[in-house]
Amino acid sequence: MAAMTTALGLMSGTSMDGIDVAALRTDGETIVERGPSLFVPYDDTFRARIEAALQTAKVIEQRDQRPHDLAELERDLTQRHAEAVHAFRAKFPDWQPELIGFHGQTVLHRPAEGLTVQIGDGALLAQRTGTPVVYNMRAADMVAGGQGAPLVPAYHVALAKSLPETFRRTPTVFVNIGGISNVTYVPASGDPVAFDSGPGNQLIDQWMQREGGLAFDADGVAAAKGSVHQAIVEAYLQLPFFARPAPKSLDRGDFDLSGVQGLNLNDGARTLAALAAEAVFAARKQMPETPKLWILCGGGRKNPHISGDLQRLAEADGGEVVAAEEVGLDGDATEAEAWAYLAVRSTRGLPLTWPTTTGCDRPVTGGVLAQP
Repeated sequence: MAAMTTALGLMSGTSMDGIDVAALRTDGETIVERGPSLFVPYDDTFRARIEAALQTAKVIEQRDQRPHDLAELERDLTQRHAEAVHAFRAKFPDWQPELIGFHGQTVLHRPAEGLTVQIGDGALLAQRTGTPVVYNMRAADMVAGGQGAPLVPAYHVALAKSLPETFRRTPTVFVNIGGISNVTYVPASGDPVAFDSGPGNQLIDQWMQREGGLAFDADGVAAAKGSVHQAIVEAYLQLPFFARPAPKSLDRGDFDLSGVQGLNLNDGARTLAALAAEAVFAARKQMPETPKLWILCGGGRKNPHISGDLQRLAEADGGEVVAAEEVGLDGDATEAEAWAYLAVRSTRGLPLTWPTTTGCDRPVTGGVLAQP
């Protein structure tokens, strides 16, 4: 039996709102003891710097290029992650990590070109925290012909085996609704099937910022006053991405607000929430069997319109939709937990991805280990 490792996962996702920190004790396979988690928000100024970096990064042609001010941003982002680790250690002294899984911040993702860029200096983080760090976990998959995303499915498989008995129904689908949504189909046996399914919170957030001066639609309040323009939803769903076979992944810039141009604030928010739900549900067309259980993770599960729309669609299809908390999980911490789990798998040389999750030509491990 493999030894257990206490690992800390650090995730800064497409919503760019801050750092999720989560602890696990795991063997990197089937045993997962979930620990505490912490969220460290970015201030508005730093978040704006990351948003600006998405434009700067468009000229990158090699993974290690850091044009203009990206090198400075990378140092500052790494320092914020180090501070988040210190804050976690101070708050949860019983969960001192032996290993850190570091995602960094994605600023460019072009799978068709075999290029994905996450800023974040793993060696510097190891030095600042005094702890070994596994980072750069997507690159090996892309070398093997994969999309480099999603990587969380390996963890979803372990979670599916640990669900309470009443929720062990296969096939189970884990849905992560972040800026971009992704799904992991876990069958009764065999490898998982996973892919990005479409826009999650990203377009709603952009819409609220542009039209309402707000960071996001908290609790779906704006959408509650609006109506769904179904023709607009259908137009988005006709975009080429949805017809492409899985595995497939998205960059933040692959969808925009042109479809909702001219709507009022509330109708736009409600229509984009409907799109987020329908894009997830449309993913079932690329799953081998109809899912019996959909488990919602990520910030988008808190939008009652996204979760409610998906619930209605799934129920009509013979499925059930539940929030992560209903099955004993933490929907805010799942991705960060996954990065802790993947770090342990990386040190053991176990696969992080499979042909059915990213399109790689064989099961692939990955990651670079930096010692303090």
